[in-house]
Amino acid sequence: MGAEKKLFSFAEVSPHNVAEDCWIIINSKIYNVTDFMTDHPGGEEILLAVAGTDASEDFEDAGHGSAARLMLDEFYVGEIDPSTLPKTTYSNAPSKNIEDKSSDSITKFLPFFFVPIAIFVVAVGIHLYT
Repeated sequence: MGAEKKLFSFAEVSPHNVAEDCWIIINSKIYNVTDFMTDHPGGEEILLAVAGTDASEDFEDAGHGSAARLMLDEFYVGEIDPSTLPKTTYSNAPSKNIEDKSSDSITKFLPFFFVPIAIFVVAVGIHLYT
């Protein structure tokens, strides 16, 4: 018989948010990474930034490989009760409103528009003056 999975509420996980007691949630599983803090390749600040929260998105965005995923097993504590998770647990990034998103898309588009035009103008200028 396997060991029964321990189910935690978000309220039970969130206080574990300091270097001496650091828990994180990744893909609905809870890990106590306190002993791994000094060994983490990205530094302990990365883990502290998501301590006591759902770090699933950060973990996936960092591109962790299979070795990192296998390491998680040794830090496993239990499962998170999904009904207790806040609507947005990924809150370490600054929130953006709709207007910010539209200005971001314009900002991303501008270099693709102006760079070719600038190159064209420079090329025409060189051609006319030589």
